[in-house]
Amino acid sequence: METDRSGPDWAVLSLLCLGQVMVVLDVSIVNVALPAIRSDLGFSESGLQWVVNAYALAFAGFLLLGGRAADLLGRRRMFVTGLAVFTAASLVGGLAQDQLTLVLARGAQGIGGAILSPATLTLLTTTFVEAPKRARAMAAWSAVSGGGAALGSVLGGVLTDLVNWRWILFVNVPIGVGAILAARALLPESRAERTTRGLDLLGSALVTAGLVAVVYGTVNSQAHGWGDAVTLGPLLGGVALLIWFVLHEAKIAAAPVVPLRLFANRGVTIANLVMFWLGCAVIAHFFFLSLYLQNVLGYDPLRAGPAFLPGAIAMTAGAYAGPPLLKRVGVRPLLIGGPLLSGVGLGLLALIPVDGRYAAHLLAPMILVTLGAGIAMTPLAITATSGIERHEAGLASGVINTTRQVGGSIGLAVLATVATTRASSLLAHGTAQASAVVSGYRLAFLVAAVFAVLGALTSLAAPGPAPAPVQPAARRTEPVEAGS
Repeated sequence: METDRSGPDWAVLSLLCLGQVMVVLDVSIVNVALPAIRSDLGFSESGLQWVVNAYALAFAGFLLLGGRAADLLGRRRMFVTGLAVFTAASLVGGLAQDQLTLVLARGAQGIGGAILSPATLTLLTTTFVEAPKRARAMAAWSAVSGGGAALGSVLGGVLTDLVNWRWILFVNVPIGVGAILAARALLPESRAERTTRGLDLLGSALVTAGLVAVVYGTVNSQAHGWGDAVTLGPLLGGVALLIWFVLHEAKIAAAPVVPLRLFANRGVTIANLVMFWLGCAVIAHFFFLSLYLQNVLGYDPLRAGPAFLPGAIAMTAGAYAGPPLLKRVGVRPLLIGGPLLSGVGLGLLALIPVDGRYAAHLLAPMILVTLGAGIAMTPLAITATSGIERHEAGLASGVINTTRQVGGSIGLAVLATVATTRASSLLAHGTAQASAVVSGYRLAFLVAAVFAVLGALTSLAAPGPAPAPVQPAARRTEPVEAGS
């Protein structure tokens, strides 16, 4: 059932793009503020990653559920709900006086983002039904999705330097309240016309809790070692929860959040493996770059924010270059070449000196890392959706986006553990503070380069030229909806 919308096209599209940019921006806006957050709330080097990972893990765990909820419960309703959760969590996080409150608020932001993001896309596809209008709307939505990362870095630096880090969260409050009011006035309410599937709340909770436990155990290994109960307990508990999740999805769930039958398709499996390795390699490198720029090179947040701009632009350029490159060389060369290019950039970052210079030691590697990731996006999306039924393309796209966040979270946990362990070992042997810290960052970048190369090697198993997509049965008339 759908209602006529009351807002003009430009206003509806602007609102939907605003919702998406809030979600994307809050991934990158926090990076530049990390040193200030650490200083203010007393985070350890390894504990600081939870400011990033709490958001990413909650977002990944509930993203597919959010898409399904929009279909079942109403797309405008879920858009407003996502905005409300995101806005309230931002307020709590900005007021946080201790580490736990901030981490929990970031997790709640991730849940809000997981509700909001798929609602923006499904509202867009069901509101702009004519092909030319939908194409223009999708182009705008994709542009703000890519540009949000660049905007987040700059805005994070400006707010942290001119006010304080809390405003990277407070800024969402007036925007969120205004967007909620606008949504009620501009957006139609709609649901999927025919659906019998419910919401797999248990599945989402199991995968999120399992991933959090695995990451927590990995982080604890730095201080307690791999054999300590404080490390093994969460690790084994997390693995048990993830096994339960797989059994639940395969045997019990009436409406699994991740239908495992998708992975019978080799393209889906390989694309998700490649995305996992690429997420491990690329997402975490922003964390270390921010710390290196500010803690080692002495950049203030106002300088550190724009320093990320070339990389963000390179990623966007790579994503836009993907389709024309596909016509010239095909899917597999880009699927292999993108991760390799990122691996080269990360390998160069593994050579950074203590007294490094931005132009000489960071600029070119940063561009290579993000350009490679951007180039890989289109072939990964094609590989992940080729050979499956058309009505499941949105689900397959949602799965690979979830995999990217999971890879980024696990990669950050592993690389932060590697970096802090290396630095602690060198400090114990009398190495100077700056040299020990940079040595830890170098090792983290080197391991990240290995992850990227593993992504390229995994791409070798990708299927050949994609077959023509399976046409939907004649009786199906509803539009394809991402996240469903």
